[in-house]
Parts: sequence; structure tokens; C-alpha cells
Amino acid sequence: MIIGGGEDRTDDKNVLTRFVEMAGGAERRFVFITTASRVPDKVWEMYDTAFADLGVAARKHLHLDSRADANNPELVAEIEQADGIFMTGGDQKRLVAIIGGTLADEAMHRALIERGAVIAGTSAGASAMSNHMLADGKTDLHPEKGAVHLGAGLGLINRVVIDQHFSQRHRLARLLTIVASNPHLLGIGIDEDTALIVTPGFGIEVIGDGAVTIADGRDTITNIADLPQHGCPELIDVRLHLLPSGSRYKTGEAPAPLAHFMHIVTHRNTLS
Repeated sequence: MIIGGGEDRTDDKNVLTRFVEMAGGAERRFVFITTASRVPDKVWEMYDTAFADLGVAARKHLHLDSRADANNPELVAEIEQADGIFMTGGDQKRLVAIIGGTLADEAMHRALIERGAVIAGTSAGASAMSNHMLADGKTDLHPEKGAVHLGAGLGLINRVVIDQHFSQRHRLARLLTIVASNPHLLGIGIDEDTALIVTPGFGIEVIGDGAVTIADGRDTITNIADLPQHGCPELIDVRLHLLPSGSRYKTGEAPAPLAHFMHIVTHRNTLS
């Protein structure tokens, strides 16, 4: 479950409710990883209250504050036993620097692949899910060469780059910047209080109050390679998809223009 940030935590809580349902219900075990945040206790207080309201009793705050924590077998066991794993917002670079390549990272992959546990990430937690992570950068009204930088993410989903708070922070230009320079990657922009649900080998669904924007640059003609830094590239034949809340497609049943996206995001990861 890839959440664009700003999910409702006080009223209907539709996105959070669906997360609980996907994990098997309120009686299951949940862990909340606040590593991305520098105010983890404040962040946990919000989620603790929200999930208590949803009837979740077995909820564990797991603030992995160092790589030693992320390699601590006792703390990692909490991930290994969880049915629902939730990564909160903050700074995705901090999250990956602490967790990437650790036992906690491995445990999340095993939870997803071997046990079918649900992994959710919101805001920074969403961006960190992909193998290629949007690390930093901002653009103005137009794409700009060199304005956006990628880093290594957690690799729970591959060949995509995820941006969050998408419509609210007007981030289409930076998503186009990414696919212009990296046409083998799909750009995914997720609005606030909106989630893209990916079920490996099965399909996708969009829930919440907003939409998911997909930028496919495989067939794009661009001059970005020949521009100086900060130049605005010419982009011809960029394919954009908009999936509003309620969009749902099974693997093999999506319209032809979406087939590549469906193949990429629903491809089953394997443990190395």
C-alpha cells in the first residue's frame, strides 16, 4: 500500500481502515516504523490514537534509530511476526540510510514475499519503497535537467520512482524530469489521502480522495542529454495515465496502454 501522505487519521480513516483489513483485521499484529522522522514520538502518538480507534490492540512502535537497531534481532523479530508493517513519513534518505541492507530490510522483504504481509508506506515511507528512490530536488513550472536526484531505495517495488503529495505540491514537472532522464523507469505520483494498492501477481487498486498519476517515457523523444544543467528539455510523446480513486485492474485485464505499468508493478519479487 503506497500512500501519498496526508491520509485521514481522525475522521473516516478510509486508507488506514483498508490497511487493517488487508492485514487480516484488527486482531492481527502491526508494527509502525517511524525511522524517517526526527520527531518519532510525536508521529507515533498520531498513529497510536488512529489505530486504537480502529480497534487494533497489538500495535507496536518500532523506532529504529540506528543501523545497530535495524540489525537487532529482538527488534527485527517484531517485523518478522507482524501482519501489517507501516512506514511513516519524514525523510526518505534517513529511512533508507538506517534500514537499507539490514536485517530489518530483509525481514520486510521476507514478510511480503514469503508470508504475504501487508507493507504500507506514507509520504517518505512511500518514496522509499521503490528500488530507485526520489531522494531530493524540486522544479518550478517546467521540467529542469539536474533538478532532481535519485538514490537507492528499499526495492519492495522495482522500475518505478514514487512521488507523494503529488497534486497538492504540484510535482508533475519533477516527475517528468525523472522520466526524461530515466526512460526505463515509470514515474508514479500519488495524491494526499490516496493509496495505490499493489497486489503482486494479481492487480492494482486506487483508494482515497485523490488520484494516481503515471508518467511513461519509454517512447519519449527528448533533447535532455544535450542540454546544459538547469535547461528545460523538449519532451515529445510522453504517455500520462490518471487513475482516480476507485480504479481497479487485474493483471492481464488492463487496457493496452496500461499493460506495461501493470506488468512492472505486479511482477513478483524474489529473494536473492
